[in-house]
Amino acid sequence: MKRRFNVTGTCNPQWHYMVRLDERVKKIKEDYVDYGSYFVINRGRQYGKTTTLRALTKYLEGDYIVFSLDFQQMGAKTFADETVFCRGFIDRLLAELRKADTDEKVTMREMLSDFKDNNPDVILDGLFAFLSSMCECCERPVILIIDEIDSASNNQVFIDFLAQLRGYYLRREDAPTFYSVILAGVYDIKNLKLKLRSESEHQYNSPWNIAADFKVTMSFSINQIVGMLEEYEADHDTGMNIQEIAEEIYQYTAGYPVLVSLICKYVDEDLSEANAFGSLGSAWTSRGIEEAVRRILYERTPLFESMIRHLDDYPEMKRMFQEILFQGKTFSFNLDVKEISLASMFGYAVNRGGKVQIANRIFETRLYNYFLSENELAGSDSANQMGDAAMRDRSYFVHDGMLDMDIVMRRFVETFADIYGEEDAKFVEKYGRKFFLLYLRPIINGTGNYYIEAQTRDERRTDVIVDYLGEQFIIELKIWRGDEYNVRGERQLSEYLDYYHKNRGYLLSFNFNQKKEVGVKEIQIGDKVIVEAVV
Repeated sequence: MKRRFNVTGTCNPQWHYMVRLDERVKKIKEDYVDYGSYFVINRGRQYGKTTTLRALTKYLEGDYIVFSLDFQQMGAKTFADETVFCRGFIDRLLAELRKADTDEKVTMREMLSDFKDNNPDVILDGLFAFLSSMCECCERPVILIIDEIDSASNNQVFIDFLAQLRGYYLRREDAPTFYSVILAGVYDIKNLKLKLRSESEHQYNSPWNIAADFKVTMSFSINQIVGMLEEYEADHDTGMNIQEIAEEIYQYTAGYPVLVSLICKYVDEDLSEANAFGSLGSAWTSRGIEEAVRRILYERTPLFESMIRHLDDYPEMKRMFQEILFQGKTFSFNLDVKEISLASMFGYAVNRGGKVQIANRIFETRLYNYFLSENELAGSDSANQMGDAAMRDRSYFVHDGMLDMDIVMRRFVETFADIYGEEDAKFVEKYGRKFFLLYLRPIINGTGNYYIEAQTRDERRTDVIVDYLGEQFIIELKIWRGDEYNVRGERQLSEYLDYYHKNRGYLLSFNFNQKKEVGVKEIQIGDKVIVEAVV
């Protein structure tokens, strides 16, 4: 059977190229299920939760009786009242037992059918009393898995169901019940009540403090990506450098599962037929990865649509991201702060060195593009003038298909001086980087990518990397803090060029010194040439 990369729905190793999940499900079993834990797998959209649960269910079936349910399969009417919900829940359990392969499961199916037939008006109390007696009759422990747990979280019946589940689990030594409970969804169970009540009415939820802290890594490692690409290469023989391609994909995605698969899917299915590549071998290169990322950044996907919707729903989270990206502001990673907790739960932000950082390079660039477009639509006339000037001068910047970054820097200095020459220092310090990106974006739009090196972004320094048809440009943006600081910045950029194996780099200084010399000059540092632009 031919396989492909999958970005919609559950992955199946017979149909799709996917990372191996053996070690992950083994760890979940040994560290959580075998201890009888009640835990929640909450990760962002398209993070491989359902695929993991499918693999886990098969892995557990030798030692346990497993009920694996998906609450998305239960319609809204199922949550109308307790009786309707209970009967719907029993139907889902019966569906799991339809292909009963042991006497034990046949007995459970008969018990469930009899209970449903003889209790037409059952409510939650009666349901859980019956489930307890059913579990007691089983020789093996019974595991309950519920996927898409938060799809029903706006229903009080569902919250009451969780309360009963919690109560029976806490009393499982006296009243048999499910040995281990596994819930999966985007929202942490601790946040579910938040969706039922307004902020003013219920700022903090019931603690639900029985859920074990789930620490199994769900993102893909470089080695896992390598394993997936090895399977693909065995089928297609492209000649790709698997290790290098895996590392490059990881640099863009930080292992976010659907983004990894999306890059691979573009390279495999779209780029090999494009004029610029023409074959799989030429597509599975750094140029191919760069082009796949460029296309992803302009594509509408459920993942990005959710991100933008969440920014609208949580304006403080949006403000935090804007200040991180454009002003280099740092925020301590503190999950007690609602916006940080939500950003982490949705998968948009991570904890790096105790600070909030955007989770991966693709998310970061998508956010930059979104915020810059918002600025263009609602910004000042002067902000729009930056983009207009870049579009007007675009023909000056590209020669024989190659980007001339020297001219870009010179024209930016001139344009910035014309538009913002009279602005005060605070204004320039706050918005200068944003205006450079507003100027840069239309120049490379449709052909190249840009991204910001997260580890160098702070209130004083930001490094912008531009990829344009296989050529990279390293541009350091910094706020002027005196001659000594400037010399140190030049040395830092020179060292950074070594890392990227480049001999030419660019330094853009926002200088508030009244005696500054506005313009562009070249500086030689060892074997490196730095084009320094001062505005």
